[in-house]
Amino acid sequence: MITARQSRAARALLGWTQETLADAAQISLTALKRLESENGLEVYESTRDQVRRALEAAGIVLLSMDKGEGVLLLHDRTDHGRR
Repeated sequence: MITARQSRAARALLGWTQETLADAAQISLTALKRLESENGLEVYESTRDQVRRALEAAGIVLLSMDKGEGVLLLHDRTDHGRR
């Protein structure tokens, strides 16, 4: 599952706006804003999955460990990113 912080961090690594990610994930901008909100707003699991898939297609790896979470941008996949 992708978290709000991971989504924002992944966008920063890619240089993407919320609009760019919403377009890549084929979701509404409102849905992405809800996902990235720190207020714990409800988001469909399918929305989270579409965002995760779009980010992974652009070279993002989502990290989750006992001590925390993060994101990694693979160097050889940056060609697939939208700018």
